[in-house]
Amino acid sequence: MNVASIFAHMPDDRPCLLFDGATQSYAHVRAQAAGVRARLLAEGIGRGDFVALVLANGPDFVASYLGVLSLGAVAVCINPMLAEAETAFILADSACRIALAEGDVAARLSLSGLPVLDAGTAATGTWAVEDVADNHPAVVVYSSGTSGRPKGVMLSHGNVAFTARSKVRYMGVTGADRLLLFLPLHHCFGQNAILWPALAAGACVVLQRRFDRAAVLQSLRADGVTMVFGVPTTFLALEGRITAADGPRVRYWFSAAAPLPLEVEERWHRHMGLPIHQGYGQTECSPFATYNHAHSLRRGKVGTAIDEVDLRIVDPADGRDLPKGEAGEIVLRGPNVMLGYLNRPADTAKAIRQGWLHTGDIGRLDADGYLSVEDRLTDLIIIGGRNVYPAEVENALYSHPAVAEAAVYGVADPFLGEEVWANVVLKPGVSIGAQELEAVCRRSLAAYKVPTAITFVDALPRNPTGKILKRELRAAAARPATQDLGRRVRGTDQEGSDLEAWVRDWLGRHLSLSPGAIERDRAFAEYGLDSVLGVALARELAAPLGRPVDLTVVWEASTLAGLLARLRGTATAPDAACCPVPATT
Repeated sequence: MNVASIFAHMPDDRPCLLFDGATQSYAHVRAQAAGVRARLLAEGIGRGDFVALVLANGPDFVASYLGVLSLGAVAVCINPMLAEAETAFILADSACRIALAEGDVAARLSLSGLPVLDAGTAATGTWAVEDVADNHPAVVVYSSGTSGRPKGVMLSHGNVAFTARSKVRYMGVTGADRLLLFLPLHHCFGQNAILWPALAAGACVVLQRRFDRAAVLQSLRADGVTMVFGVPTTFLALEGRITAADGPRVRYWFSAAAPLPLEVEERWHRHMGLPIHQGYGQTECSPFATYNHAHSLRRGKVGTAIDEVDLRIVDPADGRDLPKGEAGEIVLRGPNVMLGYLNRPADTAKAIRQGWLHTGDIGRLDADGYLSVEDRLTDLIIIGGRNVYPAEVENALYSHPAVAEAAVYGVADPFLGEEVWANVVLKPGVSIGAQELEAVCRRSLAAYKVPTAITFVDALPRNPTGKILKRELRAAAARPATQDLGRRVRGTDQEGSDLEAWVRDWLGRHLSLSPGAIERDRAFAEYGLDSVLGVALARELAAPLGRPVDLTVVWEASTLAGLLARLRGTATAPDAACCPVPATT
Protein backbone atom coordinates (compact mmCIF):
# COMPACT_ATOMS: atom_id res chain seq x y z
CA MET A 1 0.00 0.00 0.00
CA ASN A 2 1.28 3.46 -0.90
CA VAL A 3 1.32 5.48 2.31
CA ALA A 4 0.09 8.51 0.36
CA SER A 5 -3.29 6.79 0.05
CA ILE A 6 -3.82 7.50 3.77
CA PHE A 7 -3.87 11.17 2.93
CA ALA A 8 -5.94 10.77 -0.23
CA HIS A 9 -9.30 10.10 1.42
CA MET A 10 -9.59 12.99 3.89
CA PRO A 11 -12.52 15.41 3.42
CA ASP A 12 -11.67 18.23 1.02
CA ASP A 13 -12.77 21.09 3.25
CA ARG A 14 -10.98 19.96 6.41
CA PRO A 15 -8.02 22.20 7.44
CA CYS A 16 -4.72 20.44 6.74
CA LEU A 17 -1.97 23.05 7.23
CA LEU A 18 -1.76 26.36 9.04
CA PHE A 19 1.35 28.29 8.00
CA ASP A 20 2.13 32.00 8.38
CA GLY A 21 -1.48 32.66 9.36
CA ALA A 22 -2.96 31.04 6.25
CA THR A 23 -4.94 27.80 6.37
CA GLN A 24 -4.72 25.25 3.57
CA SER A 25 -7.44 22.62 3.25
CA TYR A 26 -6.80 18.97 2.46
CA ALA A 27 -8.12 19.68 -1.05
CA HIS A 28 -5.60 22.50 -1.51
CA VAL A 29 -2.65 20.43 -0.28
CA ARG A 30 -3.71 17.55 -2.54
CA ALA A 31 -3.86 19.95 -5.49
CA GLN A 32 -0.38 21.28 -4.70
CA ALA A 33 0.97 17.73 -4.43
CA ALA A 34 -0.73 16.85 -7.72
CA GLY A 35 1.10 19.76 -9.34
CA VAL A 36 4.44 18.44 -8.10
CA ARG A 37 3.50 14.98 -9.31
CA ALA A 38 2.71 16.35 -12.79
CA ARG A 39 6.01 18.25 -13.00
CA LEU A 40 7.98 15.17 -12.01
CA LEU A 41 6.12 13.01 -14.52
CA ALA A 42 7.00 15.54 -17.22
CA GLU A 43 10.66 15.04 -16.28
CA GLY A 44 10.34 11.28 -16.68
CA ILE A 45 10.33 10.54 -12.95
CA GLY A 46 8.40 7.48 -11.83
CA ARG A 47 8.34 4.42 -9.62
CA GLY A 48 11.63 3.71 -7.87
CA ASP A 49 13.41 6.91 -8.94
CA PHE A 50 15.25 8.81 -6.22
CA VAL A 51 14.26 12.46 -5.81
CA ALA A 52 16.12 14.85 -3.50
CA LEU A 53 14.07 17.15 -1.27
CA VAL A 54 16.43 19.91 -0.11
CA LEU A 55 13.78 22.03 1.54
CA ALA A 56 13.12 23.86 4.77
CA ASN A 57 9.84 23.56 6.67
CA GLY A 58 6.89 24.93 4.76
CA PRO A 59 3.91 23.93 2.61
CA ASP A 60 6.25 23.38 -0.36
CA PHE A 61 8.02 20.59 1.54
CA VAL A 62 4.71 18.88 2.32
CA ALA A 63 3.44 19.13 -1.27
CA SER A 64 6.77 17.97 -2.73
CA TYR A 65 7.04 15.08 -0.30
CA LEU A 66 3.52 13.84 -1.00
CA GLY A 67 3.94 14.34 -4.74
CA VAL A 68 7.09 12.22 -4.81
CA LEU A 69 5.56 9.42 -2.74
CA SER A 70 2.38 9.35 -4.82
CA LEU A 71 4.47 8.34 -7.85
CA GLY A 72 6.13 5.46 -6.05
CA ALA A 73 9.37 7.46 -6.29
CA VAL A 74 11.70 7.68 -3.29
CA ALA A 75 12.08 10.92 -1.33
CA VAL A 76 15.69 11.58 -0.28
CA CYS A 77 15.33 14.19 2.46
CA ILE A 78 18.34 16.49 2.88
CA ASN A 79 18.92 19.19 5.45
CA PRO A 80 19.24 22.44 3.43
CA MET A 81 21.68 23.77 6.07
CA LEU A 82 24.31 21.10 5.38
CA ALA A 83 27.68 22.11 4.02
CA GLU A 84 28.03 21.85 0.24
CA ALA A 85 30.36 18.85 0.49
CA GLU A 86 27.91 16.99 2.73
CA THR A 87 25.02 17.61 0.33
CA ALA A 88 27.13 16.55 -2.65
CA PHE A 89 27.99 13.25 -0.97
CA ILE A 90 24.34 12.42 -0.28
CA LEU A 91 23.26 13.29 -3.82
CA ALA A 92 25.98 11.09 -5.28
CA ASP A 93 25.41 8.23 -2.84
CA SER A 94 21.68 8.13 -3.52
CA ALA A 95 22.03 8.72 -7.28
CA CYS A 96 19.15 11.18 -7.23
CA ARG A 97 17.76 11.91 -10.68
CA ILE A 98 16.36 15.30 -9.80
CA ALA A 99 16.02 17.68 -6.85
CA LEU A 100 13.28 19.90 -5.47
CA ALA A 101 14.65 23.01 -3.79
CA GLU A 102 14.12 26.75 -3.44
CA GLY A 103 16.06 30.01 -3.60
CA ASP A 104 19.80 29.97 -3.04
CA VAL A 105 19.80 26.22 -2.42
CA ALA A 106 18.21 25.59 -5.81
CA ALA A 107 20.74 27.87 -7.49
CA ARG A 108 23.64 26.10 -5.82
CA LEU A 109 22.34 22.65 -6.75
CA SER A 110 21.85 23.73 -10.36
CA LEU A 111 25.56 24.51 -10.62
CA SER A 112 26.31 20.86 -9.81
CA GLY A 113 24.61 19.73 -13.01
CA LEU A 114 21.72 17.99 -11.25
CA PRO A 115 18.29 18.87 -12.69
CA VAL A 116 16.47 21.05 -10.16
CA LEU A 117 12.81 22.02 -9.94
CA ASP A 118 11.84 25.11 -7.96
CA ALA A 119 9.47 23.70 -5.35
CA GLY A 120 7.66 27.03 -5.11
CA THR A 121 6.51 27.02 -8.74
CA ALA A 122 2.78 26.35 -8.98
CA ALA A 123 1.49 23.72 -11.40
CA THR A 124 -1.70 21.82 -12.04
CA GLY A 125 -2.16 18.10 -12.22
CA THR A 126 -4.43 15.21 -11.35
CA TRP A 127 -4.04 13.64 -7.93
CA ALA A 128 -3.47 9.90 -8.12
CA VAL A 129 -1.55 7.35 -6.07
CA GLU A 130 0.62 4.67 -7.62
CA ASP A 131 0.00 1.31 -5.96
CA VAL A 132 3.16 -0.17 -4.44
CA ALA A 133 3.98 -3.04 -2.11
CA ASP A 134 4.43 -2.42 1.60
CA ASN A 135 8.16 -3.13 1.26
CA HIS A 136 8.65 -0.61 -1.54
CA PRO A 137 11.07 2.14 -0.43
CA ALA A 138 9.36 5.43 0.38
CA VAL A 139 12.00 7.67 1.89
CA VAL A 140 15.73 7.80 2.59
CA VAL A 141 16.87 9.78 5.62
CA TYR A 142 20.61 10.18 6.06
CA SER A 143 22.23 9.87 9.45
CA SER A 144 25.94 9.88 10.14
CA GLY A 145 27.68 6.55 10.60
CA THR A 146 30.62 5.51 12.71
CA SER A 147 32.77 5.55 9.57
CA GLY A 148 32.27 9.30 9.46
CA ARG A 149 30.18 9.13 6.29
CA PRO A 150 26.39 9.55 6.35
CA LYS A 151 24.31 6.41 5.90
CA GLY A 152 21.00 6.47 4.08
CA VAL A 153 18.29 4.80 6.16
CA MET A 154 15.71 3.33 3.77
CA LEU A 155 12.17 3.28 5.13
CA SER A 156 9.38 1.53 3.28
CA HIS A 157 5.79 2.56 2.70
CA GLY A 158 4.88 -0.13 5.21
CA ASN A 159 7.28 1.32 7.79
CA VAL A 160 5.82 4.81 7.46
CA ALA A 161 2.18 3.65 7.41
CA PHE A 162 2.70 1.45 10.48
CA THR A 163 4.24 4.33 12.43
CA ALA A 164 1.49 6.73 11.36
CA ARG A 165 -1.26 4.35 12.48
CA SER A 166 0.56 3.49 15.72
CA LYS A 167 1.10 7.13 16.61
CA VAL A 168 -2.56 7.92 15.99
CA ARG A 169 -3.62 5.07 18.26
CA TYR A 170 -1.17 5.62 21.10
CA MET A 171 -1.31 9.41 21.17
CA GLY A 172 -5.05 9.52 20.54
CA VAL A 173 -4.85 11.91 17.59
CA THR A 174 -8.26 12.90 16.17
CA GLY A 175 -9.51 15.07 13.35
CA ALA A 176 -10.17 17.83 15.87
CA ASP A 177 -6.51 18.08 16.90
CA ARG A 178 -3.98 20.70 15.88
CA LEU A 179 -0.39 19.46 16.02
CA LEU A 180 2.38 22.06 16.34
CA LEU A 181 5.31 21.14 14.10
CA PHE A 182 8.51 23.19 14.30
CA LEU A 183 10.99 20.31 14.17
CA PRO A 184 12.68 19.83 10.77
CA LEU A 185 10.64 17.94 8.20
CA HIS A 186 13.77 16.62 6.54
CA HIS A 187 14.17 14.40 9.61
CA CYS A 188 12.29 11.23 10.47
CA PHE A 189 10.84 12.69 13.70
CA GLY A 190 9.14 15.56 11.92
CA GLN A 191 7.78 13.34 9.16
CA ASN A 192 6.72 10.13 10.86
CA ALA A 193 6.01 11.23 14.42
CA ILE A 194 4.11 14.45 13.65
CA LEU A 195 3.18 15.03 10.00
CA TRP A 196 1.97 11.53 9.12
CA PRO A 197 -0.10 10.94 12.28
CA ALA A 198 -1.84 14.25 11.61
CA LEU A 199 -2.55 13.35 7.98
CA ALA A 200 -3.71 9.86 8.95
CA ALA A 201 -6.18 11.29 11.48
CA GLY A 202 -7.36 14.18 9.33
CA ALA A 203 -5.93 16.64 11.84
CA CYS A 204 -4.40 20.05 11.15
CA VAL A 205 -0.64 20.67 11.26
CA VAL A 206 0.32 24.08 12.63
CA LEU A 207 3.59 24.35 10.74
CA GLN A 208 6.48 26.64 11.63
CA ARG A 209 9.82 27.14 9.88
CA ARG A 210 11.80 26.40 13.00
CA PHE A 211 11.59 26.65 16.76
CA ASP A 212 11.13 30.28 17.76
CA ARG A 213 10.06 30.64 21.36
CA ALA A 214 8.02 33.79 20.82
CA ALA A 215 6.32 32.28 17.77
CA VAL A 216 5.55 29.07 19.66
CA LEU A 217 3.99 30.95 22.56
CA GLN A 218 1.97 33.09 20.17
CA SER A 219 0.76 30.01 18.31
CA LEU A 220 -0.23 28.25 21.52
CA ARG A 221 -2.36 31.25 22.46
CA ALA A 222 -3.91 32.00 19.07
CA ASP A 223 -3.97 28.88 16.88
CA GLY A 224 -5.82 26.36 19.02
CA VAL A 225 -2.83 24.02 19.28
CA THR A 226 -3.70 20.81 21.12
CA MET A 227 -0.51 18.73 20.75
CA VAL A 228 3.13 19.86 20.95
CA PHE A 229 6.21 17.82 20.02
CA GLY A 230 9.80 18.72 20.80
CA VAL A 231 13.22 17.64 21.92
CA PRO A 232 14.53 18.16 25.47
CA THR A 233 16.08 21.50 24.53
CA THR A 234 12.64 22.70 23.45
CA PHE A 235 11.30 22.25 26.94
CA LEU A 236 14.39 23.78 28.53
CA ALA A 237 13.87 26.82 26.32
CA LEU A 238 10.20 27.12 27.28
CA GLU A 239 10.60 26.29 30.94
CA GLY A 240 10.05 29.30 33.16
CA ARG A 241 8.59 31.31 30.29
CA ILE A 242 5.34 29.43 29.78
CA THR A 243 2.25 28.82 31.89
CA ALA A 244 -0.77 26.62 31.39
CA ALA A 245 -2.67 29.76 30.38
CA ASP A 246 -0.36 30.18 27.38
CA GLY A 247 -1.72 27.00 25.84
CA PRO A 248 -5.37 26.82 26.87
CA ARG A 249 -6.18 23.97 24.46
CA VAL A 250 -2.94 21.99 24.74
CA ARG A 251 -3.69 18.50 26.04
CA TYR A 252 -0.49 16.69 25.07
CA TRP A 253 3.28 17.30 25.23
CA PHE A 254 5.82 14.88 23.75
CA SER A 255 9.63 14.77 23.85
CA ALA A 256 12.02 12.47 22.01
CA ALA A 257 15.38 12.36 20.15
CA ALA A 258 17.39 12.52 23.40
CA PRO A 259 16.82 11.67 27.07
CA LEU A 260 14.67 14.19 28.92
CA PRO A 261 16.20 14.94 32.34
CA LEU A 262 13.93 13.62 35.07
CA GLU A 263 14.06 16.90 36.98
CA VAL A 264 12.84 18.79 33.90
CA GLU A 265 10.03 16.30 33.40
CA GLU A 266 8.92 16.64 37.02
CA ARG A 267 9.14 20.45 37.09
CA TRP A 268 7.11 20.67 33.88
CA HIS A 269 4.36 18.43 35.26
CA ARG A 270 4.12 20.47 38.45
CA HIS A 271 4.09 23.79 36.64
CA MET A 272 1.92 22.94 33.63
CA GLY A 273 -0.38 20.33 35.12
CA LEU A 274 0.34 17.90 32.27
CA PRO A 275 3.15 15.38 31.81
CA ILE A 276 5.64 15.30 28.97
CA HIS A 277 5.15 11.97 27.25
CA GLN A 278 8.16 10.10 25.94
CA GLY A 279 8.91 7.21 23.65
CA TYR A 280 11.95 5.46 22.29
CA GLY A 281 13.09 4.91 18.74
CA GLN A 282 15.65 5.82 16.14
CA THR A 283 15.52 6.53 12.43
CA GLU A 284 16.20 2.85 11.76
CA CYS A 285 12.86 1.96 13.39
CA SER A 286 10.80 4.68 11.76
CA PRO A 287 11.36 6.08 14.67
CA PHE A 288 8.81 4.54 17.07
CA ALA A 289 9.33 1.42 19.22
CA THR A 290 8.19 2.16 22.79
CA TYR A 291 5.70 4.51 24.40
CA ASN A 292 5.11 5.75 27.94
CA HIS A 293 1.36 5.33 28.14
CA ALA A 294 -0.89 8.00 29.62
CA HIS A 295 -2.83 5.39 31.61
CA SER A 296 0.32 4.09 33.35
CA LEU A 297 2.91 6.81 32.99
CA ARG A 298 6.24 6.16 34.68
CA ARG A 299 8.66 9.00 35.23
CA GLY A 300 12.16 8.56 33.91
CA LYS A 301 11.07 5.78 31.54
CA VAL A 302 10.42 5.70 27.81
CA GLY A 303 7.61 3.17 28.08
CA THR A 304 6.92 -0.36 26.90
CA ALA A 305 7.16 -1.85 23.43
CA ILE A 306 4.28 -0.86 21.17
CA ASP A 307 2.00 -3.47 19.60
CA GLU A 308 3.61 -5.70 16.95
CA VAL A 309 7.10 -4.72 18.13
CA ASP A 310 9.26 -7.12 20.13
CA LEU A 311 12.03 -5.72 22.32
CA ARG A 312 14.86 -7.46 24.16
CA ILE A 313 17.91 -6.49 26.17
CA VAL A 314 20.95 -8.55 25.17
CA ASP A 315 24.59 -8.86 26.04
CA PRO A 316 26.34 -6.94 23.23
CA ALA A 317 29.24 -9.39 23.33
CA ASP A 318 27.37 -12.65 22.75
CA GLY A 319 23.74 -11.70 22.06
CA ARG A 320 22.28 -13.65 24.99
CA ASP A 321 19.16 -12.29 26.67
CA LEU A 322 19.76 -10.47 29.93
CA PRO A 323 17.44 -10.59 32.96
CA LYS A 324 15.14 -7.74 33.91
CA GLY A 325 16.98 -4.90 35.57
CA GLU A 326 20.32 -5.62 33.89
CA ALA A 327 21.72 -3.19 31.33
CA GLY A 328 22.52 -4.34 27.81
CA GLU A 329 21.97 -3.52 24.16
CA ILE A 330 18.43 -2.73 23.04
CA VAL A 331 17.38 -4.92 20.10
CA LEU A 332 13.97 -4.98 18.47
CA ARG A 333 11.98 -6.32 15.56
CA GLY A 334 8.68 -5.46 13.95
CA PRO A 335 7.06 -3.69 11.00
CA ASN A 336 8.84 -0.49 12.03
CA VAL A 337 12.35 -1.80 11.23
CA MET A 338 14.01 -0.21 8.21
CA LEU A 339 14.69 -1.96 4.90
CA GLY A 340 18.39 -1.31 5.43
CA TYR A 341 21.13 1.18 4.67
CA LEU A 342 21.26 2.35 1.06
CA ASN A 343 24.25 0.83 -0.78
CA ARG A 344 25.69 -0.56 2.47
CA PRO A 345 24.95 -4.29 2.69
CA ALA A 346 27.67 -4.89 5.28
CA ASP A 347 26.34 -2.17 7.58
CA THR A 348 22.81 -3.50 7.08
CA ALA A 349 23.88 -7.03 7.97
CA LYS A 350 25.59 -5.75 11.10
CA ALA A 351 22.53 -3.75 12.19
CA ILE A 352 19.81 -6.31 11.36
CA ARG A 353 20.64 -9.85 12.44
CA GLN A 354 18.05 -12.59 12.05
CA GLY A 355 15.37 -9.94 11.81
CA TRP A 356 16.44 -8.09 14.96
CA LEU A 357 17.59 -4.48 14.78
CA HIS A 358 20.64 -3.93 16.98
CA THR A 359 20.21 -0.33 18.04
CA GLY A 360 23.62 0.34 19.56
CA ASP A 361 21.86 1.81 22.60
CA ILE A 362 22.19 0.53 26.14
CA GLY A 363 19.05 0.16 28.22
CA ARG A 364 17.34 -1.93 30.85
CA LEU A 365 13.81 -3.22 31.41
CA ASP A 366 12.13 -3.13 34.79
CA ALA A 367 9.94 -5.93 36.10
CA ASP A 368 6.93 -4.61 34.17
CA GLY A 369 8.73 -4.20 30.87
CA TYR A 370 9.28 -0.43 31.05
CA LEU A 371 12.44 0.64 29.26
CA SER A 372 15.00 3.15 30.44
CA VAL A 373 17.79 4.20 28.09
CA GLU A 374 21.08 4.27 29.94
CA ASP A 375 23.85 4.96 27.47
CA ARG A 376 25.14 4.27 23.96
CA LEU A 377 27.41 1.60 22.61
CA THR A 378 28.69 4.09 20.11
CA ASP A 379 30.21 7.46 20.87
CA LEU A 380 27.32 9.37 19.37
CA ILE A 381 27.11 12.99 20.52
CA ILE A 382 23.65 14.58 20.73
CA ILE A 383 23.53 18.38 20.64
CA GLY A 384 20.08 19.83 21.16
CA GLY A 385 18.57 16.76 19.50
CA ARG A 386 21.06 16.75 16.59
CA ASN A 387 23.33 13.76 16.11
CA VAL A 388 27.08 14.15 15.65
CA TYR A 389 29.35 11.16 15.19
CA PRO A 390 32.94 11.75 16.35
CA ALA A 391 34.41 9.96 13.33
CA GLU A 392 33.14 12.55 10.86
CA VAL A 393 34.67 15.37 12.92
CA GLU A 394 37.90 13.42 13.34
CA ASN A 395 38.07 12.92 9.58
CA ALA A 396 37.80 16.69 9.12
CA LEU A 397 40.60 17.28 11.63
CA TYR A 398 42.79 14.68 9.98
CA SER A 399 42.48 16.56 6.70
CA HIS A 400 44.92 19.14 8.12
CA PRO A 401 48.50 18.06 7.40
CA ALA A 402 49.71 19.05 10.88
CA VAL A 403 47.40 16.64 12.73
CA ALA A 404 48.92 13.34 13.83
CA GLU A 405 46.06 12.07 15.99
CA ALA A 406 42.61 13.32 16.92
CA ALA A 407 39.93 12.16 19.34
CA VAL A 408 36.48 13.74 19.36
CA TYR A 409 34.02 13.17 22.19
CA GLY A 410 30.97 14.63 23.85
CA VAL A 411 31.09 16.64 27.04
CA ALA A 412 27.97 17.12 29.15
CA ASP A 413 26.25 20.45 28.62
CA PRO A 414 23.51 21.62 31.02
CA PHE A 415 21.44 23.22 28.27
CA LEU A 416 21.97 21.35 25.00
CA GLY A 417 22.78 17.94 26.44
CA GLU A 418 26.29 17.67 25.01
CA GLU A 419 28.88 19.64 23.10
CA VAL A 420 31.72 18.57 20.80
CA TRP A 421 35.27 18.62 22.17
CA ALA A 422 38.46 17.44 20.50
CA ASN A 423 41.92 16.46 21.71
CA VAL A 424 44.61 16.75 19.05
CA VAL A 425 48.19 15.52 18.83
CA LEU A 426 50.28 17.49 16.34
CA LYS A 427 53.07 16.10 14.22
CA PRO A 428 56.59 16.82 15.54
CA GLY A 429 57.99 20.23 14.76
CA VAL A 430 54.72 21.93 13.76
CA SER A 431 52.65 24.54 15.56
CA ILE A 432 49.16 25.71 14.64
CA GLY A 433 46.32 27.42 16.44
CA ALA A 434 42.98 25.95 17.41
CA GLN A 435 41.14 28.41 15.19
CA GLU A 436 42.99 27.08 12.15
CA LEU A 437 41.62 23.61 12.87
CA GLU A 438 38.18 25.07 13.48
CA ALA A 439 38.31 26.65 10.02
CA VAL A 440 39.24 23.29 8.49
CA CYS A 441 36.21 21.68 10.14
CA ARG A 442 33.90 24.47 9.06
CA ARG A 443 34.77 23.94 5.40
CA SER A 444 33.40 20.39 5.40
CA LEU A 445 30.96 20.17 8.32
CA ALA A 446 27.70 21.75 9.39
CA ALA A 447 28.32 24.48 11.97
CA TYR A 448 26.93 22.53 14.94
CA LYS A 449 29.46 19.73 14.34
CA VAL A 450 32.50 22.03 14.67
CA PRO A 451 34.28 21.46 18.01
CA THR A 452 33.49 23.93 20.77
CA ALA A 453 36.89 23.29 22.34
CA ILE A 454 40.13 21.96 20.86
CA THR A 455 42.89 20.94 23.26
CA PHE A 456 46.42 20.15 22.10
CA VAL A 457 47.98 17.21 23.96
CA ASP A 458 51.20 15.23 23.74
CA ALA A 459 49.46 11.84 23.64
CA LEU A 460 46.03 10.23 23.80
CA PRO A 461 45.12 7.62 26.44
CA ARG A 462 44.87 4.11 25.02
CA ASN A 463 44.12 0.60 26.21
CA PRO A 464 46.57 -2.29 25.72
CA THR A 465 45.22 -2.97 22.23
CA GLY A 466 45.76 0.64 21.15
CA LYS A 467 42.15 1.83 21.26
CA ILE A 468 41.72 5.42 22.41
CA LEU A 469 40.01 5.59 25.80
CA LYS A 470 37.48 8.31 25.22
CA ARG A 471 35.89 7.74 28.59
CA GLU A 472 39.11 9.08 30.14
CA LEU A 473 38.95 12.16 27.93
CA ARG A 474 35.35 12.77 28.94
CA ALA A 475 36.19 12.36 32.61
CA ALA A 476 39.11 14.79 32.36
CA ALA A 477 36.96 17.34 30.53
CA ALA A 478 34.06 17.28 33.03
CA ARG A 479 33.74 20.67 34.69
CA PRO A 480 31.08 23.19 35.85
CA ALA A 481 29.55 25.04 32.93
CA THR A 482 30.95 28.44 33.93
CA GLN A 483 34.55 27.29 34.50
CA ASP A 484 37.49 26.84 32.15
CA LEU A 485 36.00 29.24 29.60
CA GLY A 486 39.50 30.14 28.47
CA ARG A 487 39.74 26.79 26.69
CA ARG A 488 37.00 27.78 24.26
CA VAL A 489 38.22 28.02 20.70
CA ARG A 490 36.06 30.66 19.16
CA GLY A 491 36.63 34.19 20.30
CA THR A 492 39.77 33.71 22.38
CA ASP A 493 41.89 35.60 19.84
CA GLN A 494 39.52 38.59 19.79
CA GLU A 495 39.41 39.63 23.44
CA GLY A 496 40.65 43.18 22.88
CA SER A 497 38.56 44.01 19.83
CA ASP A 498 35.40 46.10 19.61
CA LEU A 499 32.40 44.14 20.89
CA GLU A 500 30.18 44.73 17.87
CA ALA A 501 32.96 43.79 15.46
CA TRP A 502 33.61 40.65 17.49
CA VAL A 503 29.93 39.62 17.39
CA ARG A 504 29.67 40.39 13.66
CA ASP A 505 32.78 38.35 12.96
CA TRP A 506 31.46 35.44 15.03
CA LEU A 507 28.07 35.46 13.30
CA GLY A 508 29.66 35.83 9.89
CA ARG A 509 31.92 32.81 10.40
CA HIS A 510 29.20 30.59 11.79
CA LEU A 511 26.43 31.57 9.38
CA SER A 512 28.60 31.91 6.25
CA LEU A 513 27.77 35.61 5.93
CA SER A 514 29.78 38.75 5.41
CA PRO A 515 29.99 40.48 8.83
CA GLY A 516 28.85 43.71 7.19
CA ALA A 517 25.70 42.05 5.83
CA ILE A 518 24.26 41.51 9.31
CA GLU A 519 21.63 44.18 9.93
CA ARG A 520 21.41 45.54 13.44
CA ASP A 521 17.61 45.30 13.69
CA ARG A 522 16.99 42.10 11.74
CA ALA A 523 16.04 39.01 13.78
CA PHE A 524 18.83 36.47 14.23
CA ALA A 525 16.37 33.72 13.27
CA GLU A 526 16.09 35.16 9.77
CA TYR A 527 19.79 34.47 9.27
CA GLY A 528 19.34 30.85 10.36
CA LEU A 529 20.75 31.16 13.88
CA ASP A 530 19.53 28.16 15.88
CA SER A 531 19.67 27.28 19.56
CA VAL A 532 22.95 25.39 19.27
CA LEU A 533 24.71 28.43 17.83
CA GLY A 534 22.81 30.81 20.11
CA VAL A 535 24.12 29.05 23.21
CA ALA A 536 27.62 28.80 21.70
CA LEU A 537 27.65 32.54 21.04
CA ALA A 538 26.48 33.29 24.58
CA ARG A 539 29.25 31.14 26.02
CA GLU A 540 31.99 32.57 23.87
CA LEU A 541 31.03 36.14 24.67
CA ALA A 542 32.83 35.50 27.94
CA ALA A 543 36.13 36.02 26.09
CA PRO A 544 35.69 39.63 24.90
CA LEU A 545 33.62 40.58 27.96
CA GLY A 546 35.88 38.96 30.52
CA ARG A 547 32.87 37.47 32.32
CA PRO A 548 30.28 34.74 31.67
CA VAL A 549 26.84 35.73 30.41
CA ASP A 550 23.41 34.12 30.71
CA LEU A 551 23.01 31.35 28.14
CA THR A 552 19.64 32.76 27.02
CA VAL A 553 20.93 36.27 26.30
CA VAL A 554 20.96 35.73 22.52
CA TRP A 555 17.41 34.33 22.59
CA GLU A 556 16.17 37.23 24.67
CA ALA A 557 17.88 39.87 22.53
CA SER A 558 16.63 38.67 19.14
CA THR A 559 18.71 41.15 17.10
CA LEU A 560 22.27 42.45 16.99
CA ALA A 561 21.15 45.81 18.35
CA GLY A 562 19.25 44.14 21.17
CA LEU A 563 22.18 41.89 22.04
CA LEU A 564 24.66 44.76 22.19
CA ALA A 565 22.28 46.76 24.36
CA ARG A 566 21.93 43.88 26.80
CA LEU A 567 25.66 43.23 26.95
CA ARG A 568 26.37 46.91 27.56
CA GLY A 569 23.63 47.12 30.18
CA THR A 570 21.41 49.54 28.25
CA ALA A 571 18.50 47.26 27.30
CA THR A 572 15.12 48.34 28.68
CA ALA A 573 12.83 45.44 27.83
CA PRO A 574 13.05 41.88 26.55
CA ASP A 575 12.88 41.38 22.83
CA ALA A 576 11.21 38.41 21.16
CA ALA A 577 13.03 35.12 21.49
CA CYS A 578 14.61 34.04 18.26
CA CYS A 579 16.59 30.90 18.28
CA PRO A 580 15.12 27.61 17.02
CA VAL A 581 15.77 24.32 18.68
CA PRO A 582 17.07 21.78 16.18
CA ALA A 583 16.04 18.21 15.82
CA THR A 584 17.97 14.99 14.77
CA THR A 585 19.93 14.73 11.58
